[in-house]
Amino acid sequence: MKTAICLMGPTASGKTDVAVSLCKRFPFDIISVDSALVYRGMDIGTAKPDAATLHRTPHRLIDIRDPEESYSAGEFVRDARAEMDAIFAQGQVPLLVGGTMMYFRALTAGIADLPSASAEIRAIIDAEAEQSGWLAMHERLRAVDPVAAKRVKPNDRQRIQRGLEVYLSSGKPLSEWQKVGPGASVDDVRFVKIALQPATRRILHERIEMRLNLMLNNGFVEEVKELYERKGLTPQHSSMRSVGYRQLWQYLDGECTLDEAAARALAATRQLAKRQITWLRSEQELQSFDPLEADKIDAISASLIEFLDA
Repeated sequence: MKTAICLMGPTASGKTDVAVSLCKRFPFDIISVDSALVYRGMDIGTAKPDAATLHRTPHRLIDIRDPEESYSAGEFVRDARAEMDAIFAQGQVPLLVGGTMMYFRALTAGIADLPSASAEIRAIIDAEAEQSGWLAMHERLRAVDPVAAKRVKPNDRQRIQRGLEVYLSSGKPLSEWQKVGPGASVDDVRFVKIALQPATRRILHERIEMRLNLMLNNGFVEEVKELYERKGLTPQHSSMRSVGYRQLWQYLDGECTLDEAAARALAATRQLAKRQITWLRSEQELQSFDPLEADKIDAISASLIEFLDA
């Protein structure tokens, strides 16, 4: 079978540095597995690899969407499969790197074949929400899909919109589509799962705080301000709901001070890391390594050789 490597880990665990180091030892080609790195103009707050790194070690599925556009797990699976096929055709091995665990799960375990997004239907839903409010739209979702509505909070505009969109475009509730089961999975690919996990949560929290401070010193506020001043972009767009961007948008909106926004961003990032670690605990056949160990690259390389030689 073809082999692909999944390099997972919580935010600030050092995945990019490890991936670049592994590319120097193996015939790897990197595919980004990150729901925020897909957006152009979101560089500092996403810890996007710099231009020099991307020139030396290109990452696929970075900068493929405008911040006003949406991007789903289903679209990621489609795009990742296409990139993997291209990498295999070149005799290389895909190295999937990131922290969006839902994307990893969708790719390796399959995902329901949901109807494609419809800009026209979304525009109709948004127009109705503008008049009636999203609480009313949540009630409308409850009327057509009570199972999905029960899982969605009344202020979760994105998921309310998607639930209604699926129903209006297909005539079948989203919850029924999800019962159909996974779509076509990558049956001819063996996924080798590697995780970077610091030995203690305290160390990870320290790394998260250091990285956030570095982002703020390097112009994170100015980056968000440029996005904030775009006429078509709102805090309801998926891109602006990303950790850090959401909190700085609140600061620019006058909801809080910069110090308060930074504190909120730090807390949200730590919560994100906690969720990522919880996801990792549920992964099967996962090999974990401490990113702070001096010999981590050697240890990971040794574990990969047996799979790549098989």
